[in-house]
Amino acid sequence: MNWLNTEAFTLFGQHIIWSDMTGNILGLTALALGWRRALLTWPVQFLSGLVLFTAFYGHLAGSAGKQVVVMVVALYGWWQWQRGKGGADDGRISVRFATWRERAAMLAAAAAGTVAVALLFKAYPSLSWDPWPDAYIFVGTVVAMYAQAKGMVEFWFAWLLVDLVGVPLNFANGYAFSGFVYVIYGALVLWGMRDWWLRSRRSPQPALEGAPA
Repeated sequence: MNWLNTEAFTLFGQHIIWSDMTGNILGLTALALGWRRALLTWPVQFLSGLVLFTAFYGHLAGSAGKQVVVMVVALYGWWQWQRGKGGADDGRISVRFATWRERAAMLAAAAAGTVAVALLFKAYPSLSWDPWPDAYIFVGTVVAMYAQAKGMVEFWFAWLLVDLVGVPLNFANGYAFSGFVYVIYGALVLWGMRDWWLRSRRSPQPALEGAPA
């Protein structure tokens, strides 16, 4: 498997690594499948995390650890979508906006999680060369995937916020292909957000306390 961490080619003066390229192509595919609400999005996301783990392991321990969490959340997402399939007219999961209570809980978890992970990275400098943005992306990715697993439209907003920091951080780390892919993520997120937003208006909404009008 050592070939995964060898250089594939050079693009605009940036060295593209096989594992970085392969893992991010899989991640991009998983996001596109998520837009279509296809159950296959989760095994593809799991495989993406596994490949990127090999890219980061031994170099960026914090990023490698994030991929382990991504794989665990991918298993959770698979379980959630298995339970929820058939909720929409096309036989796939139905989507909805989160309630205000759910939004507040996710924001609080994101804020507290970012602080906690950043402090962990600062206490163990070998885990990350830039603790705060790395922690932000780490926690933001988990929150986004959790919202996706729940079929919440806010999933797309969370991904967009992750992208804003992910692009410069990946270029600075030398993972150029990750940076390029995050730019594509941004465009795909906007399209996916529009699709889920429109579908949420057509999907039957559960009677949840605190749901927005």
